[in-house]
Amino acid sequence: MTSIPALTLSAPVNLRDLGGIPVDGGVVRPGFALRADDLALVTDDVARGLVDGGVRAIIDLRSTDELGVTGRGLLGTHSNVSYHHVPLLADIGQAADQAAGAHPAAVAEMMDQTKFGRMYLRMYEGAAPQIVTALAIIAHAPGAVAFHCAAGQDRTGVLAASLLLALGADQDDIVTDYVRTGENSAAIMARISPVMRPLMSRFGIELDEAALAAVSTEFSAEPMRELFAALTERHGDPLAPLRAAGLTDGLVAQLRARALRPAA
Repeated sequence: MTSIPALTLSAPVNLRDLGGIPVDGGVVRPGFALRADDLALVTDDVARGLVDGGVRAIIDLRSTDELGVTGRGLLGTHSNVSYHHVPLLADIGQAADQAAGAHPAAVAEMMDQTKFGRMYLRMYEGAAPQIVTALAIIAHAPGAVAFHCAAGQDRTGVLAASLLLALGADQDDIVTDYVRTGENSAAIMARISPVMRPLMSRFGIELDEAALAAVSTEFSAEPMRELFAALTERHGDPLAPLRAAGLTDGLVAQLRARALRPAA
């Protein structure tokens, strides 16, 4: 079994507040919800800064496999911060097994962000109960909520889109927030690769230089647009899968009560 090197703690490179995004009736209030790359890897100074800034709940969207490598991190040790493990991808090993032994070009395609639209749709529909659970945590937390996966891009992006849809944001504004991650792609890869390379190697996927070099470096808005288009075509209302999984009008109202800052 491939060993995991000693963890290197560092500041997030894809952390941002959703405050200021336009929603129905106003904008999202700063200090309501933050999205991030792996918060289990943050330094003590960063953890203290987030807590001092009002973070009172962490939603960890990573798989059990990933959690087993890094644990909750330093934020999970703060008594005034609740920790919630809500994996949107329950078993990274199962997904990796499907690509084990794949040709480097196939591995590169699997990592190509421009082709993630179908993956987002499977995640949104298949993990709808977990998404609703996360929204309920956000709706009732006593302070700011920070949610994260590894890169803060895909699982985090799907939850951010779900939250913003529930708040009545325009799809174009959701896409605008999503593509901001592209500015940080190189830094994200550098930050998480010491964990992800050996973790994926356990399941037969070698993230060697040849495979990584073949990955598209262009960050595309299309996966999120494809998600919205597919949801509209299949369900009419993009929120329909979440409503079927327990997203009630009362929960939406509670989210809006916490999140909304009326427009000036």
